[in-house]
Amino acid sequence: MDILSAAKERHTAKAYDAQRRIPEELMQKVYSLLRHSPSSVNSQPWHFIVANTPEGRARIAKAAQGGYSYNQAKIEDASHVIVLCSRIDMDEAHLNNLLDQEERDGRFKDAAARAGQDAGRRGYVYQHRFGGKDVAQWLEKQVYLALGTALLGAATLGIDATPMEGFDQKILDAEFGLNEQGLASLVLVSFGYSSEKDFNATLPKSRLSEEMTFTFI
Repeated sequence: MDILSAAKERHTAKAYDAQRRIPEELMQKVYSLLRHSPSSVNSQPWHFIVANTPEGRARIAKAAQGGYSYNQAKIEDASHVIVLCSRIDMDEAHLNNLLDQEERDGRFKDAAARAGQDAGRRGYVYQHRFGGKDVAQWLEKQVYLALGTALLGAATLGIDATPMEGFDQKILDAEFGLNEQGLASLVLVSFGYSSEKDFNATLPKSRLSEEMTFTFI
């Protein structure tokens, strides 16, 4: 499916066929899309927890109780569920890991280029840490870029998906020991194939008009 058709035809799945599983070769493409998503100054402030077993999905579903129980079936019946986590801060270890990986990947022609990349990235980190005092929110924005990449990419692969912010973050963070790793859960995404109960699959897509959405100058 071409990308424009995927954008127009995709929908947020509301119910999944619990008997259908996504072939692993397709999910590998989704993982690759997440890993190759863009991020400001190549910050890559994310970590992804993948649940592809009933036991794994049950662990994530612990955070969909009480007021969030409407999302429980979307987690348990899906083929795969991914927790998108965001770094709480850009610490020295992560900054150095980025720089070392960029060097291994051949992005620096010399030491000056490496130093320039490091200084430029730190400039943005310091701007958000000390200027705007919003470094955590800035990093979360990068993770949402990965979310959009995965949702559109999954649609091109014929995979249904459901992004979910409706879960208890404290429960999920504790379940996977995320805060101790400098991470926090941000959003969940279920992947699978819609069931007959997915009412949203047959509803027409609704978007504001081009005139209301764009200003051409």
